[in-house]
Amino acid sequence: MKSVALHNLGCKVNAYEMDFVQQMLQEKGYKIVPFDQAADIYIVNTCTVTNIADRKSRQMLHRAKKRNPDAVVVAVGCYVQTGQETLLKDGAIDLAVGNNRKKDLVEILEGYLESRSGAEKEATQSGAEEEPKESNRSVAAEGQGAAMEAEAEGMRRTVAQIGPLIDTVDIARAPYEEMTLKTTAEHTRAYIKIQDGCNQFCSYCIIPYARGRVRSRLEEDILEEAGGMAEAGYREVVLTGIHISSYGIDRGGSELGRLLEKLSEIEGIGRIRLGSLEPGIVTEEFAARISALPKVCPHFHLSLQSGSDTVLRRMNRRYDTAGYFGAVERLRKYYENPAITTDVIVGFPGETEEEFAQTEDFLRQVGFYEMHIFKYSRRQGTRAAAMEGQLTEAEKAVRSEQLMKLEQEMSHAYRESFLGKTVEVLFEEPVEKNGKKYWIGHTTRYLKVALEAVTEETMQNHITAGRLGSFLTDDVLLIGD
Repeated sequence: MKSVALHNLGCKVNAYEMDFVQQMLQEKGYKIVPFDQAADIYIVNTCTVTNIADRKSRQMLHRAKKRNPDAVVVAVGCYVQTGQETLLKDGAIDLAVGNNRKKDLVEILEGYLESRSGAEKEATQSGAEEEPKESNRSVAAEGQGAAMEAEAEGMRRTVAQIGPLIDTVDIARAPYEEMTLKTTAEHTRAYIKIQDGCNQFCSYCIIPYARGRVRSRLEEDILEEAGGMAEAGYREVVLTGIHISSYGIDRGGSELGRLLEKLSEIEGIGRIRLGSLEPGIVTEEFAARISALPKVCPHFHLSLQSGSDTVLRRMNRRYDTAGYFGAVERLRKYYENPAITTDVIVGFPGETEEEFAQTEDFLRQVGFYEMHIFKYSRRQGTRAAAMEGQLTEAEKAVRSEQLMKLEQEMSHAYRESFLGKTVEVLFEEPVEKNGKKYWIGHTTRYLKVALEAVTEETMQNHITAGRLGSFLTDDVLLIGD
């Protein structure tokens, strides 16, 4: 039984796909071990969203080879698609498999292992034929043996380059790669991938080149997986993808609303949470349609990136601030105090003090529950990387810190607005704080909530109602007075 260590970098889609890879390996009899332990095989699911992500991917691959030089080190995923020239020169990597080949990864890996084993056997036999007799062994013969070992190692490295080192699938024309999970790494919440790829081509983003164009998963396959997750005991499903607002457009039109209606009919699923949405999908019809589905959580991550219309145009985003604010207002029309979260990039090329001030003012106007603040990272291969007016890291750091303080203020205000109200919490895990034990979970609006554990009875995967009385910590509300 060969041991395999897995490491995932990047988004929830990557995490979903890595869970599937682990599932395939376990079904084939491989032993899964922690990444920081010695293993026969290391698989790193890479990320390429920024230059920093590329570097982290390489670091993890090199760390694996350093941990066990004789191990097979496999690079998988997005960085394989965009960093082929670098990977071909990287001696730490034995095998590289791109996107849309992950479901075939075990088959590819076993083919490589068979080739490697055959080459090592051939090298050993060749060495045995040339080895001098014991009676004639000398210092010179010892040196010859060392040279032969080096030659064998060279052959092993050569074999590593013979296999399908770089995925040859044309990702721009690839079909949807079907994967079905039976369980996930989480115990209460199941992520379900519904589509892959993106057609937006934002000026700062490399992902369309790594993931290809929009491909939507068949509705029946999604429903079958969701039903299986419900039978396995998962109470909440989270729809994920590279650009889930585009679900169905490759078949002629948006199908996300209908999919949510179908998922709502599955017995056992108590909650349906949406991944990141584009504001353009939130039409009056869409907001009214999903608000009629009680299982859909009133928690919406609407990607913003900037609150300045001029910056949005340079980013090649497909909306302006007026359109974005209209989407938020429609959600607030149909839901009571929904949780609106977002992403913001500071220091985009050419961002002036005035444009930054416009962003800050707009963020206050919307009033978000949570914001993920990112400093613009120059990504080679994108149009933004060649734009004039690149800001310094110091300038970006100042603006990032300013918006993070604003995020803390708005997030606290949103949580505070729920004190005294009764909420339903899906509990996930036990924690200890100040010598007391608590169960921690989330509400439908993704507020983190604690309940003191007064008995040994488990609360995991239970949905319980309670009145919020105070804060346990800055970001955790407490049930009870």
